Formats: sequence, C-alpha cells, structure tokens
Amino acid sequence: MKHTTLSRFASLAASAALALSLAACGSTSRSTYSAAVSNDTAALSSQDAGDYESYSAESAAAGEGSSFSSDDLTSSMLDPSTVESSRKIVYNASVRMETTDYDTTRAALQEAVTAANGYLESTDQGGSKDSGSRYTYYTARIPAENYRSFLTAAGEAGNVTSLNESAQDITAEYVDVEARLKALNDQRDRLNALADKAETTADLLEIESQLSDVQYQLESYTGQMRLMDNQVRYSTVDISLQEVRVLTPTATTFGEKFVEAVTSGWRGFVDGAEDLVLVVVYLWPVVLIVLAILLVARPALKRRKARRAEKKQAKLAAKAAAQAQPAEPAKPDDTVK
Repeated sequence: MKHTTLSRFASLAASAALALSLAACGSTSRSTYSAAVSNDTAALSSQDAGDYESYSAESAAAGEGSSFSSDDLTSSMLDPSTVESSRKIVYNASVRMETTDYDTTRAALQEAVTAANGYLESTDQGGSKDSGSRYTYYTARIPAENYRSFLTAAGEAGNVTSLNESAQDITAEYVDVEARLKALNDQRDRLNALADKAETTADLLEIESQLSDVQYQLESYTGQMRLMDNQVRYSTVDISLQEVRVLTPTATTFGEKFVEAVTSGWRGFVDGAEDLVLVVVYLWPVVLIVLAILLVARPALKRRKARRAEKKQAKLAAKAAAQAQPAEPAKPDDTVK
C-alpha cells in the first residue's frame, strides 16, 4: 500500500514537471517569434529610412550638379523646351483677350486647343449677341511641350489685353513622394515575406494590420504622384474672351495715350446716352400709365383746390362782416327808480 502511494505520487510529479516544461517551451517559442517580428520590423524601418536618405541624397546630388538656377527659371519659365527634363515644372497662364468677331475667335481658340493635342477642362459662356456683350471663359489643359506654341496661336486669334504666366518647380516634392513610395514598396515586400513565415494566427493578424497601413499609405502617395505627373504633363491655361465693338488700342506715346483717353471718354459718353435712351424705351409702358393717371387726376385736383379756395374766401368774408357790424346800445334797467 505504501509502495502504491509512492508510485502514484511519483507519477503525478512527473506529469506536473512535463506540463511545466511544455508550457515553458511554448512561451519561449512565442516570445522568440514576437521578438523576431519586432526586430524584423525595426530593421525594416531602419532599412527603409536608409533607402529614403540615400535616394534623396542621390537626387539632391543630381540637382547640385545641374546648371539650372532660379535665374534660369525666371528667364526660361515661359518655354518648357528650355528646361531640363529631370526637373518637374508646372506651367500656368492666364490670358485676357477681346474681339469684334466673336464667333470666329471662339472657333480659332478651339482649333488651337485641338492642334496642341489639349482639351477644354471647363467652359462658361454668357452675354447677349444683340448688345454685343458675349463672353466665354475657358480652362484649357495643354501638353507642356506645346505650351508656347499654343499661347502664340491663341494670341493670334484675338486682341490680347493681358497675359500672366507662372512656373512652379515641384521637383523636391516629387522626389520626396517617389522615395517614400520606394520605401513603402520595400516594406510591403518584407511584410509579405514575414507573413509567409507566420506560425500563429495572432502573428498573422499583426502582420496583416501593418500591411493594411502600408497599403493605405501607398495608395495615398500614388495618388499624389499621379496628380503631380498630370500637372507637369499638362499646363493649365485660363482664357477670358470678351466681345467688344472697338478693340482696345495699345498706346506707346503721350499723344497716342491722350487721343485714346479722349476717344474712350467720348465712347463712354455715347454708350451712356444710348443706354439711357434704351432704358426710357424699355420703360415706355410705365411712362404711359403715369401720364394717363396725371391727366385723369389733374382736373379733380384743380376742382378740389378751387373748393378749398372758395371755403377759405367765405370764412374770411364772414369774419370781416362780423368785425364791421356796430355794437347795440345798452338798455336802461327798469328796476332802478
């Protein structure tokens, strides 16, 4: 009996020791894998940072070796063909023009857009043909290589009164996004490799969470790069076309400016007089109604005024008569004897 009890106790002790050993092994395995994932992630972040820094440094070195400067940008920003292909320049222009032949100029502008392999992003029209005040606002997207030739063709379609151009260098922003995309792609590949080696569901879920975050950042930066590529590849040209009766002359001397001022002043006076006449013509029904009311009401007003005058005269006459009548003498009092 004593031997049996000792045997059972030994068996229980052996089982407990085996269970503790297995638990320790499992815990050690889990801790080792988690540490490996953490170390791989940290190493990956360091590697990505190193890739990003080296990529940016190479791009910066390429920029330093270039002969392109801010002065060059100012002098050549109107012609993309003079800018290095490695630079990312966004060209924008705003053109204000007028014409006496509205339909012909509109057709010429649309032909210029087509000839430049561009497209109209938006169009806004208004005004009246009868009054000669039609207008159109265009937003054209023109390939950068045809930017200069398009502006030349557009300038020949009508009388340009103002032209504003700008060039924005987004090379630094572009290189930054490009480097981040490269680092994120490398990180995604590394996480996919770790996912293939995952031994537990918890490890796989943790890696998938990181992959989801990386994928979100990849899509965001990819959208930014596509937008910048589109802005660089297609220049934006805003055109304001106004129909006029007389084109605005370009004065250079004092005499020409004086004549232009006199002519413009007289033209403004004539236009104002014409507008006043047109307003009267537009309001002629109202004018007729007002005149009819005055014609009908005038006799009644005169009669009313005459009656008031008669009443006033009668009051004055009665007052004068009362003042002119003598007072009666006092009668003797019969009670006094």
